[in-house]
Amino acid sequence: MASAAPPKVPGTALLELMQGQQLGSDQQGVKDSVKQYYTDLTSSKDLLTSACTTCKAPSPDVRAMLKDVPAEIVDRYYGCGTPLPMGITGLRVLDLGCGTGRDCYVAARMVGPNGFVTGVDMTPDQLAVARQYMEQYNTQVLGYPKPNMRFVQGHIEKLDGVEDGSQDLIISNCVINLSPDKAAVLSEAWRVLAPGGEVYFSDIYCDRRLPAEVRTHPVLLGECLGGALYTNDFLRLARQTGFMDPRSLESEEVIITDPALKDLVGNARFYSTTYRLFKLPGRLEDLCEEYGQVAVYKGTLPGHKHGYALDDHHFFVTNKPMLVCGNTAAMVEETWLAPHFQVVGDRSVHYGAFDCGPSPAASGAPAASKASAAGGCC
Repeated sequence: MASAAPPKVPGTALLELMQGQQLGSDQQGVKDSVKQYYTDLTSSKDLLTSACTTCKAPSPDVRAMLKDVPAEIVDRYYGCGTPLPMGITGLRVLDLGCGTGRDCYVAARMVGPNGFVTGVDMTPDQLAVARQYMEQYNTQVLGYPKPNMRFVQGHIEKLDGVEDGSQDLIISNCVINLSPDKAAVLSEAWRVLAPGGEVYFSDIYCDRRLPAEVRTHPVLLGECLGGALYTNDFLRLARQTGFMDPRSLESEEVIITDPALKDLVGNARFYSTTYRLFKLPGRLEDLCEEYGQVAVYKGTLPGHKHGYALDDHHFFVTNKPMLVCGNTAAMVEETWLAPHFQVVGDRSVHYGAFDCGPSPAASGAPAASKASAAGGCC
């Protein structure tokens, strides 16, 4: 009797990710399967799980903006979160796997006429819908002199035509799990982001590594479950790429109602999580360190008058000083968030390790849906 294959150790799993082998060796076959799955869908009602539907309602501001987005675009929306941060006026935004463009349309309003939004997707049918309403929406609904968004057919693993350092913010909504080469996606995101830029995205994650028969199942793959990364493997991959301190913002469990699919995944649990990855070369450390820095949120971000959640364990009460680690200080002082924060102190004196515990996502547990209001960092 042949012996069972030995279980994969973390290094092996990471190597598999780095080589683009998580979903098997036929990357084009995976892309073709995903493309066909989403071409055949006519609305979110055709989905068999809640994975590709937003688990938590968007903020009131975003809900108001969605009312002006054409109905066909909203009906063919398959995201799992709302990766649309407030206060991004004037930024250059890139949407990875934009589909019919729902988030692009909202982002176009948020960045204003001086910002710009680029949506990339590999599915021609969905891009046709996105482009159909673009000019009318920009000029008649938003009143801009010309469109401030464009839609490009392409692959998120190789962002041809997007220049190095040309984007301030990358968003993505339940798409990266569908990619057969997630390492390439994160590498390209790092390349096209400007220093101080951010990847702010929602995706599906799992509480364990999935067996090959689940990862390659065409329906589970299309429903955003088969390609879901084990949370800790995602964190390892992000750090390997250069995003040294991934921060989870919020998380909701995905509900699987189809009996056959539920049986296939067994005891595995899936979560829709929104992550923030900051490109701050040389400024983020792998552990939290204390430099005596204090951060104060000014209360100036739209929709966040009384406080701001940087992630699931940092809630800044407006005008209240908060002791933070060096990483958090860099995130609020050296990125697009800088106008909304004041940081006192620098890194000239090191006081040792910052007294903190791991976030829920960092420990592999589901992130809290609300940030802690504690006065400490991390």
